[in-house]
Order: sequence, then C-alpha cells, then structure tokens
Amino acid sequence: MLRFGQTGDDTEARCPQYARMTNRYTLIDAPTRIPVPGGKLIEEYVGRARTGNPALSVAHMVAPPGWGEPAQTPAFAELTVMVRGAMRIEVGEEGGEVVEVRAGQAIWMEPDVRVRYSNPFAEENEYFAVCLPAFGYDLARREPK
Repeated sequence: MLRFGQTGDDTEARCPQYARMTNRYTLIDAPTRIPVPGGKLIEEYVGRARTGNPALSVAHMVAPPGWGEPAQTPAFAELTVMVRGAMRIEVGEEGGEVVEVRAGQAIWMEPDVRVRYSNPFAEENEYFAVCLPAFGYDLARREPK
C-alpha cells in the first residue's frame, strides 16, 4: 500500500490545498492577530487568515467585560472551549435559550444555528474557538446591529 507522498499517490494533484502535507508537520511560530472592534482579542493559529486553510480554524480569544457581538447564523460548526471566566450564548431566535459556559466547560454549536455570544460579566473571559469549516466573515452571516 502506498502512503501519501510516495510514487503513485495522486492526492497532491487531486487536492492541492493539502500539498504541504508532504511535510510531517507545520510549526506555527505565532498566531495572526485579527483586528475586531470592541476590545476583543482574536489570535488565529490555523485557518483562512493564518495558514490559508479553509477546512479548519483554531483561534485563541479574550473578550473584555461588557463585550458582545451581533447575532449570527454561521455556515460553520463551532466548538468553544472556555479557559477562564464565562460567556453567555443566546441560542435561537431572540428570546430563545440562554446558555452560560464557564471555565473548564465547552459547547458545540451546529452550523446554521442562530447564536449571539457575549461577556456581560465583570471579568474578561478567555477561550479557544474551533470552526469547521474555517471561520470566514462571509460564513458568519452576522446580523446588522
């Protein structure tokens, strides 16, 4: 059986986005900071902005107290892993379910679910977000404020 990168394997020709997989790994020296309003820090390690990968994004985020963003109905699934503090997530139409995710917890959101993320708490929060496919502003489908 041939493995990727050996003679006879046409994966690179069929899937050019995986051409770098002939290397056994990619060391990411530092994330790319993505500027956003409201004082939130976004540092992407893998994804469209940092590595050009459209399949997956992984970002470290810190949101200040009082931060919130408009509701959105993303075309991607998202795993949020809380490291510090807490986040409030409004799920569904306005007045729908409210979930509070605290440090040590995680939440998985399916694609095409309306959500609104916020930090109405007195301390900043810190979390990692993993999106499948990778986060893109056009895929977030944010509502006007």
